[in-house]
Amino acid sequence: MKVYCVIPTYNEEAFIAQTLQSLVQQTVVPDKMVVVNDHSTDKTSEIIADFEKKHENISQVFNASENKHLPGSKVVRAFQKGFETLDDSFDIIVKLDADLILPHNYFERIIETFHQDPRIGMVGGFAYIEKNNEWVLESLTDKDHIRGAFKAYRKACFAEIGGLRPAMGWDTVDELLCRFYNWKIVTLEDLKVKHLKPTGAIYDQSARYKQGEAFYRLGYGFWITAIAGLKLALRKQKPLLFIDYLKGFFKAKNNKTPLLVTKEQAQFIRNYRWKKMKEKVFG
Repeated sequence: MKVYCVIPTYNEEAFIAQTLQSLVQQTVVPDKMVVVNDHSTDKTSEIIADFEKKHENISQVFNASENKHLPGSKVVRAFQKGFETLDDSFDIIVKLDADLILPHNYFERIIETFHQDPRIGMVGGFAYIEKNNEWVLESLTDKDHIRGAFKAYRKACFAEIGGLRPAMGWDTVDELLCRFYNWKIVTLEDLKVKHLKPTGAIYDQSARYKQGEAFYRLGYGFWITAIAGLKLALRKQKPLLFIDYLKGFFKAKNNKTPLLVTKEQAQFIRNYRWKKMKEKVFG
């Protein structure tokens, strides 16, 4: 299977070398790796250029966007810029962040898993963060969810879900649409990805409202938003975020912000979310 990677990158001089090093040392090295330098103002470009000279399967693409780091839209637009430079002969497309250290057999295991079942549409490992000199599971998401930092898609699945949405919530809507179209999602607990920078570490107040807007645009409705928002705020150990999430939800609703999905897909998503919640409560 042919694997292509796109790595959106913004001011990652502290981490990008470790990420690229972990890629070129894989037991199965991706066939093409496009690093999208998304308007970086530090030494990111020079570091990528060094790898580009030594590895013919690494290329740097420049993207001019705002310096402001808003979750979702910026990173997905950078991904799309890189994706457009690739040919169509891949079997698996992977979106990676530029602050990761992948286990040496990451792509070998990903490919093995895709080979097991033609209906597997997405595969990924688990994110670990460093706390007190130990690498511990980053507990922001459930174990049946693949983190946005490392998403691997089968080509047919990626096409059927319509690629990635340039909005916060893109890494949830992709999985919900996978399920809508009857693709399987597989998470591999043995693939421990070191996430060098905590998720959302540099998001500001406007980004907090974006989370509530994302819940609205996913078609969640008020009650699912309230439950999901409270759960997320508590997981982040910042209960007051819950208020920001609700403010963002109602702002999007009042502005009649368009959904990221169709009405039929939104209904499926609500039914799926209620089903998962009931399973957790009643077992």
